[in-house]
Amino acid sequence: MEIEVDMDTAEKKKTDGSMNQRSRSYLFYLIIFMGMIAIMDSYLSLIETTAIPNVLRDYSVTDIEYSWLKALYFIPTVLIFLLNGLTDIIGRKNSLLILILLFGCASLGMVYATPSIHLYMVFFTIIIFATVSNMWTIPISEEAPAEKRAKYVSIAYFISLIPLQAIIPSVLSHLGLSWKWMYGVMFLFMIPVLVMWVFMKETCRYEVIKEERKLGKRKKHFYGIGVINRSDIKYILFSAVIWMCGLIVSMFVVWAGHYFIDIHGYTLDQWSLILLGSLLLMMVGAVVGGWTMDKIGRKTGLFIGCIGLGLSVGLIGLTPISIASIITIIIGFFGGFSYTWIVVYIPEIFPTERRGTCMGWTTTIARVSYVVGPAFAGIMLTVSPSMEWFWVAGGLFMLIPVILVLLVRPYETKTKELEVIEAQR
Repeated sequence: MEIEVDMDTAEKKKTDGSMNQRSRSYLFYLIIFMGMIAIMDSYLSLIETTAIPNVLRDYSVTDIEYSWLKALYFIPTVLIFLLNGLTDIIGRKNSLLILILLFGCASLGMVYATPSIHLYMVFFTIIIFATVSNMWTIPISEEAPAEKRAKYVSIAYFISLIPLQAIIPSVLSHLGLSWKWMYGVMFLFMIPVLVMWVFMKETCRYEVIKEERKLGKRKKHFYGIGVINRSDIKYILFSAVIWMCGLIVSMFVVWAGHYFIDIHGYTLDQWSLILLGSLLLMMVGAVVGGWTMDKIGRKTGLFIGCIGLGLSVGLIGLTPISIASIITIIIGFFGGFSYTWIVVYIPEIFPTERRGTCMGWTTTIARVSYVVGPAFAGIMLTVSPSMEWFWVAGGLFMLIPVILVLLVRPYETKTKELEVIEAQR
């Protein structure tokens, strides 16, 4: 009798969870909190663009050597499934704490424990290991109303794009601080984020899954072994290839600071203005991308973002440098637009009980880009030292997602509850 009562309670919680009965104030807090974690993620992903000229100078390495070092050191990042999979084992909240500490502590290590290029690469690899987990998207996906899921996730993504990467380096330079504090500031930023973490609640959907496991209604699993099905594998591979292409292009785009500063003689302040413009447009792209995907679908949004990003990246090397600076700013819009698909679609397409695990395997496969991208960039820097064809090669990668969507015809998740997606995909 007691078991029946518990099962009825679980079913009630499941219904409440699917209806997202969180208060509006809590959802507002959750979006802001996830947005702050996403700021750490986005900032640490993009600050390398400005840091590269300093890395090459202080560690006396060439651009080609640095690119190949990245390809070598980033090999362990394919183990990202170990981090993402924790969300299904110890919960969303506890896993996010680990993510936050990885960001902050590794950032401090960059300042005080990197006297050589190899130690620099060790801490840089730890940072990069954490940046593509996108773990912060899961709580919003699970708590948001279906009709506003893309909007809410894109708002958190919008927050992450506050252009600190374009502001902080110039401030540090004027204060006379080492460029390594470009990374170190994220340790300071971590402190208020940890305070906000204290007030986070475990997601309703995860609590239901946790209770159903206790009652024996669902199988416990270790990183998806024994529960991942054929449909999961299909969407893991599909999502990973698209994510991989986006990451490879981002591996090319981080060389923009080197292109403008080292090859075309721009000053740090001049480059920072270009980066600021790009990041501001990326914020616009994130919002427009979320709105587009809620109104006319995920697939259409992905098409617009990929085609726009591919064309704009490819044109950098084929236009005069004054025009290239404008195009680099425009890249921000399409970069934000296309990445919205990743932060919206990938978390929602997988079942709740193994969402983190499936995202982990997706990110693991996508992490191949962290070896392929720098290696291919190194080849193109050798073939095209002045980087004209470097950009064309990078832009061509965005044709692959378009072709893949046409071939696979993925399930459209627009305005559907997560439980409906799980049953119908």
